[in-house]
Amino acid sequence: MLINTANEAQDLSSTRVFVSRAGKLATRKIWLPRLVYDALPYFYLSSGFAALFATLYISDWFWVLPHYLLFSAACLHLSLVVLRRRKQQSQESSDSTAADDTPQ
Repeated sequence: MLINTANEAQDLSSTRVFVSRAGKLATRKIWLPRLVYDALPYFYLSSGFAALFATLYISDWFWVLPHYLLFSAACLHLSLVVLRRRKQQSQESSDSTAADDTPQ
């Protein structure tokens, strides 16, 4: 017996629909202007350092301190990941163009 699931409608709950839409939105490629694209890792880097140095001036709000440290660590990590991926992409593209330019 073969079951044809292509014609059957999926009965998804509202939570599953929301999760599937959110997943599609999170993985969707977006277009950014070139200036914003180039400045994005430096924005992450500067906001991470700003949050890290802001923790030095917090004296009374102890509940804010872990949030600032977590935010600064996330921003610094994200900036390093973006810079590393861009460096890998530029090296791969330069290697592929160098391989195309060599005479055979």
